[in-house]
Amino acid sequence: MSPLDLSIVVASLIGLVVLAGWLARRQRHTADFYLGGGRLPAWALGLSLAANQVSAISLIGAPAFVALRPGGGLGWLQYELAVPLAMAALVMWGVPFLRRAAGAEVYEVVEARLGPAARRLLAAFFLVGRGLGAGVVLYASSLVVDACTAWGFSTSLLVVGSVAVAYTALGGLTADVISDVLQFGLLWGATVVVTVVLGLRMAGRGLLTGVDPARLVILDLNHHGLGDGATFAFWPMLIGGFFLYVSYYGCDQTQAQRILAAADADQARRALTVASLVRFPLVLTYCLFGLMLAAFLAATPDFAQSLAGRPPDALVPQFLVTYLPTGIVGVVVAGILAAALSSIDSALNSLSAVVVEEFSTAALRRDPARQLRWARLATVGWGVAATTAAWFFSRAGETSIELINRVGSALYGPVLAVFLLAWRSRRADGWSAVAGAVTSLLANLALAAWAPGISWLWWNVVGCVVTLVIGVAFGRSKAAAEPVGDHEGRGYATILVVFFVVIIVLLAWTTIWLR
Repeated sequence: MSPLDLSIVVASLIGLVVLAGWLARRQRHTADFYLGGGRLPAWALGLSLAANQVSAISLIGAPAFVALRPGGGLGWLQYELAVPLAMAALVMWGVPFLRRAAGAEVYEVVEARLGPAARRLLAAFFLVGRGLGAGVVLYASSLVVDACTAWGFSTSLLVVGSVAVAYTALGGLTADVISDVLQFGLLWGATVVVTVVLGLRMAGRGLLTGVDPARLVILDLNHHGLGDGATFAFWPMLIGGFFLYVSYYGCDQTQAQRILAAADADQARRALTVASLVRFPLVLTYCLFGLMLAAFLAATPDFAQSLAGRPPDALVPQFLVTYLPTGIVGVVVAGILAAALSSIDSALNSLSAVVVEEFSTAALRRDPARQLRWARLATVGWGVAATTAAWFFSRAGETSIELINRVGSALYGPVLAVFLLAWRSRRADGWSAVAGAVTSLLANLALAAWAPGISWLWWNVVGCVVTLVIGVAFGRSKAAAEPVGDHEGRGYATILVVFFVVIIVLLAWTTIWLR
């Protein structure tokens, strides 16, 4: 990396820390640190929701999946079909239920119906799953820094981890959301820039020349992922993805914290709708970039040879440093790192929120300044843990985008089911819900160990169904039934269902055209 490029990257990282330090001056208690004082607008929360999951992992992992992974290709776009449907369910039924939480932790709504044991189990699931997920994001972003600076992976990991911890511990959720909005723009701009540069290099060669036809298949309706080894077929990605996304956006503290931070329920619905509408165009850009990289690898044997023996996630960083001109490399790398940090900061802030909410004593709650200091210390502690996890993930052989979704799929089904039991079941009690969640997690781990032919996307469904069955069958409660829906969310839900139809028609038409 040239001095100019390095200066651009360093300046962007320093700018984030300075921004967080400036915002920290306005914080007086944990409601400011974790919820932004309820002052954050819906559009910013929506872009933050989108930036949290569609981040550097996508720009690094999705093109690698499309271009290099065996069995990969444009089929990854099927995963996006579940997003608007999951968001429609949340704006109709999830938002009113979730916003009953009085504090910054969404698991409070479970405790009100199922008791403290269920809340603590979900908090433990979240701490483990999100802590590991933050490690995956740190791993992916450190690959970029290492490829561009030649500092070595360990040094790059230390630099990225330190910056993430510094500005998250200072600025809290407000810094997260503001930086997420900036980072979302940088990420999409960086994706467009690298795609245009690659298109110019491929001019005259044919953008799809040499690409394996199997990678051009978008909708795979011929497989089911239930033992046929087709992990990324249509049905597991739609159905399993629906369960995953409802749980991720509605029951994962990282995302649900933004629902709680909205000024009111309508603002929360609007944020979820914005997040859904901007996700698909961005992911489509990633996958187009990956498809062009597949053609470029076929047309450039020397570049393909340079990746021999390296993990698939090395593809994008290696392309950046090899083929982008000076100056643009710095802008693109800054965009990738900014996007990576947008996921890391949210994870660290939400991990801290759960720890502080779970372990704060009555005396600590009466001292807002002291509680705020503990919130920042918890953020630092989780930053260290995530950095350690990233080092171990660097020894794995999968793409980062698969790693993070595997970690989530083992846990999201049981977590969603416990929320559903708390919302609707009149029979389930705390211990039956806990027994169901633990049993379903063990079932998912058993599938991972002994049934590798079953798509890990189905784990979300298995985990949810097993927990529901056990929770209802062995529960002894006689609670009153909850209201079923929320009429105020119908307008947003209609928009999202129409968007789902538009996406599936577009993908079907593209599949036919590519043939």
